[in-house]
Amino acid sequence: MAQGTNIGWSLIRLYTILVYLFMFLPVAVVVLLSFNQNQFGAFPMTGFSLRWFEALWNNDAVMRAFRTSLVLGLMTAVISTTLGVLASLALVRYRIPGKNLITTVLIAPILVPEVVLAVALLLFLNWLGIGKSFALLLAGHVIFTLPFVILVVQARLVSIRRDVEEAALSLGASPVQTFFSVTLPLLTPAVAAGGLFAFTISFDDITGTLFWKPGGVETVPTQIFSMLRDSISPEINALGTVMVVMTVGLPLLGAALARRLAMKRGV
Repeated sequence: MAQGTNIGWSLIRLYTILVYLFMFLPVAVVVLLSFNQNQFGAFPMTGFSLRWFEALWNNDAVMRAFRTSLVLGLMTAVISTTLGVLASLALVRYRIPGKNLITTVLIAPILVPEVVLAVALLLFLNWLGIGKSFALLLAGHVIFTLPFVILVVQARLVSIRRDVEEAALSLGASPVQTFFSVTLPLLTPAVAAGGLFAFTISFDDITGTLFWKPGGVETVPTQIFSMLRDSISPEINALGTVMVVMTVGLPLLGAALARRLAMKRGV
């Protein structure tokens, strides 16, 4: 019986390793080929070079798309984090009629396939006579990232003891002073994590962006998509490596920062 259990766990471990290899081996190949000196992205590599990253730096279209993604991601993170914190406070700390319904509506964008959400928002705004614009693109990204911020902030807010805030109120602090002096510092790890999640999701999004972006505006994912229409250039591998570093590194950095802030505050 014990031998059969050990064989079963060994098979599960082997299957898990194979799944991870299937998921991440192509990413590792892209990263390796971005440093290939040869202009043809194939193995064996002919040498180590940073020429394709230099080519990216000198590519005006790529740099313009990169700046657009940064601005869009930062604005999305700021708006989603602000709205997410306010919504979480209202839903957790106050009695609101229809709280469950409101929570469901706010979390719904996670449950709906993004392509359906993109088409629905585009058709709704077209019905209102509103055309594609950067504001529409920003609104779409906020709608899509807001639920992630709410879930992260709510999970942290629930664990904050209410009597800490009540103590500040009993000592003469106003509700606004209590929020900025007590609640927000305790929420800082969750706020930072939610903001980084919103930025990363916005920076990496392509499905909704293809529907919402106006003509002439490209983000990094849509720029890669348009470059793939012509040919598979080594510049695409370099750009993919930059995206991997940002989309993987930022959440890891956010998690480390949130853990350090939580340890510093002793919570």
